[in-house]
Amino acid sequence: MRKISLSTVCRKDADDLIKANIESRSYHAPWVQPFITREGFDSWFDEQISGANIGFVVRDLDTGGIVGITHLSQIFMRGFQNAYLGYYGMTGFSGRGLMTEGVRLTVQTAFNDVGLHRLEANIQPENMKSIALVRRLGFRNEGFSPRYLRIKGEWRDHERWALLRDES
Repeated sequence: MRKISLSTVCRKDADDLIKANIESRSYHAPWVQPFITREGFDSWFDEQISGANIGFVVRDLDTGGIVGITHLSQIFMRGFQNAYLGYYGMTGFSGRGLMTEGVRLTVQTAFNDVGLHRLEANIQPENMKSIALVRRLGFRNEGFSPRYLRIKGEWRDHERWALLRDES
């Protein structure tokens, strides 16, 4: 039985997302630096509805609380049919498998509704919880990318994890 819902982010999610991000700041560090202001939400939201990106909100069905965020970015169709998968959870819901279910639904949406062939998740090697999550979903490690992504002003190494549609 499903314990979460996955919906495309909308403007009415702003206050709940800002509050959840503020409450989870220490939990997110050093992996992500999500928005904590209305201006930050507006900037993030505008990117999520650009056509090349789709943002989702994962909510607990019992409480309506925000479990986390997932997103598909840099969606490229034609001969590639690929996107980057991003996600982060909120501290109050950690360790219950709810983000795994949210990411699983995002993967299904990417393959079945968007029509992608491949998803790639880039994860800092020290982020063992995130690596464990993609492993549970069948992603495989494709390699190491030194100084791949700039977070909090510092270039961070990442592992590249991928999943093909016919492997899910």
